[in-house]
Amino acid sequence: MPSSSNEAAAREAIISAQPGRDSRFAPSNHAKTWRLWSGSCFLIVLLAVFGQNLWVLVNYTARSDLYSYILLVPFVSAYLLYIRRDRLPKNYGTDFRLAIVSLVIAAGIFIFSYWSNFEGGGPTDHNRLALLTLSFLCCLAAGGFFFFGRDWMRSAAFPLAYLIFMVPMPDSMRDALELASKSASAEVANLLFHLSGTPFIRDGAVFQLPNITIQVAQECSGIRSSLVLLMTGILAANLFLKTSWRRIVLVAFVIPLGILRNGFRILVIGLLCANVGPQMIHSPIHTRGGPVFFVLSLIPFLLLLWWLHKGETRARSLEAGRSS
Repeated sequence: MPSSSNEAAAREAIISAQPGRDSRFAPSNHAKTWRLWSGSCFLIVLLAVFGQNLWVLVNYTARSDLYSYILLVPFVSAYLLYIRRDRLPKNYGTDFRLAIVSLVIAAGIFIFSYWSNFEGGGPTDHNRLALLTLSFLCCLAAGGFFFFGRDWMRSAAFPLAYLIFMVPMPDSMRDALELASKSASAEVANLLFHLSGTPFIRDGAVFQLPNITIQVAQECSGIRSSLVLLMTGILAANLFLKTSWRRIVLVAFVIPLGILRNGFRILVIGLLCANVGPQMIHSPIHTRGGPVFFVLSLIPFLLLLWWLHKGETRARSLEAGRSS
């Protein structure tokens, strides 16, 4: 018996002496399980605290023509975490400083959303919903830093940062983007009408064509399709491209592509009204044609993505050939 115990002690000494196997700092499975369960309980409490506001957000976005995409954002983030689960650190930690900073920011936003409303002249219901959603995300980040640590949060940065698209835009930001998109789309439509050879007279956002006069309204800015296209571009850049400059090129391409798509839609509707009849202004191509033009805009987007990905693959192959 003494000899066997000595052999076991010797084996333990050899194992503990191996690099990276210091038992003093190796987290136990019990500690990991405790963190997972504690983090899950924190999430449940957080959902209970913000439950009413999140339910209002769900109902609001389900009825909104602009923000219906918000319902998909949590599922996209959850899927990104799932496919990257093997790359997430298995050794959890706690970053008290960042957890407290995130929690203080969340509490400040939460208090401001109610205090300013109580004082009068506060944010509108839409803006207050945006503030409360942002407060919820800050609390979620605080829980991540506390239960999983900075390294885990760094590895999960993109899936968690993608949740920012859950926050509805403030009214002023939405109006500014719609106005800018409307003006840019009118300029593109003006150029396309010239290229098509169609006789027309333009007065700002009003185009007088044969048989009809159309006005590019703020509601026709295509901001929703442009936002979804931007979200798609950011997601595709992160999933399929590795170099920073290629990611920037793909995402930056979305902005002129969205404006060109909207200008092309104005051109198509205008030509149909001028050549087929003014009743085409009430046709499905105008009232429900957004998804069709969105799909058409994906063609140049996917071609650029394919070209950038192919160039990246070729560059990696050349680099591997030189190194070997």
